[in-house]
Amino acid sequence: MTDQLLERLKVDYPDFCFRRGRKFAFRPPRTIAVGPEEPDDALLLLHEMGHAILGHRDFKTDVGRIKMERAAWEKARELCDKYGVEYDEAVVERELDTYRDWLDQKSRCPDCGLTRFQTPDGEYRCPRCISIKQLS
Repeated sequence: MTDQLLERLKVDYPDFCFRRGRKFAFRPPRTIAVGPEEPDDALLLLHEMGHAILGHRDFKTDVGRIKMERAAWEKARELCDKYGVEYDEAVVERELDTYRDWLDQKSRCPDCGLTRFQTPDGEYRCPRCISIKQLS
């Protein structure tokens, strides 16, 4: 990432605080952690800016988290145009795949392996195991 991009963001978004961190991350309400240099760091930084600009705070369901991630990437696409950064769809999909894989693993029932559903309060339920318990 160019220091020039970071300096432009600091000027354009003075309400946000930029700090060095172990990885790129948005820390609500106004801090963006800037991770170590890597090939896609400008895009990753703009993704975290997307979270910040959109006011992302928390999520109730894991699907809600993935929706927030997608929205932040869409905002990053706009920012890429503004700041002259290449929006690399392969990088975006790779990053989103980490959340998809996480959700797939998290939603698997540890007892039977079926995909569970998440209730609005965030709890996972297995339709098969619930049925078995109701029959007992």
